Amino acid sequence: MTAASPDKSAKPPRAVAKARAPKMDLPEVNFSDYGDVRALHLGTPWIQGTMRMDQPYDIDLEYVQRMMAWLLFVQPEQLKRFHAMQLGLGAGSLTKFCRKKLRVTTTAIELNPQVLHACRGWFKLPADDSKLRVIVADAAQEIKAPQWAGVVDALQVDLYDDQAAAPVLDSADFYADCRALLSEEACMTVNLFGRASSFDHSVAKMAQAFGEDAMWSFKATREGNTVVLAQRKPSRPKREVLAARADWIESTWGLPARKWLRVFKPMSLGLKAC
Repeated sequence: MTAASPDKSAKPPRAVAKARAPKMDLPEVNFSDYGDVRALHLGTPWIQGTMRMDQPYDIDLEYVQRMMAWLLFVQPEQLKRFHAMQLGLGAGSLTKFCRKKLRVTTTAIELNPQVLHACRGWFKLPADDSKLRVIVADAAQEIKAPQWAGVVDALQVDLYDDQAAAPVLDSADFYADCRALLSEEACMTVNLFGRASSFDHSVAKMAQAFGEDAMWSFKATREGNTVVLAQRKPSRPKREVLAARADWIESTWGLPARKWLRVFKPMSLGLKAC
């Protein structure tokens, strides 16, 4: 699930709908509409994801767009064979974009069945098909299944609870399990939100699993979200290669990839965002 700070200046929502998760101790799922933007909530004002009603398959939030930075490490001709996986569905933005825009095989793992219900009913998430599968499960357990080992080419991790205080899964063992999912040239992107101390601890655990030379980071957004990227196989593409891929990403899908290159760099040995 995604985590972004609420817009305190926004007008009261035009419409609100709710769904409760039965039998499990899971938060209430609801949405609110602000103009042409629909936001997903887990029973609190914290925004767990958004969708523009007139562009339901585009990515609205800046930090969620940055979760697609793994495209900078992809050779364009290889993309068609990719398998993307999301841990945490949120409002379905990444899952929809990977399936509908990139047209790659896409798997999402979501703990709360009512989040999936909300995404299908309120956020235009397509039904499962030959290239899309949403699994209702505990991601920490599901990713250990042998069927996933080494088959994921792009992993996107965004796991926050209803209070958006810290990642729900954030141990070195968890990140080691994430690394085991990845194919040789694959990347993982992770949304980290909140205090600097929490960020440093999370990055240290990722580096323990992936190695310090595998770590890249964006600068934080205004809302406080920092997207970190970890490579299965560390590399340092030349600037002109990254620039060419940014051009490809921006011209093909409209993501602001040229801007990314100004705020996205390898992490220093001190494990702080550059």
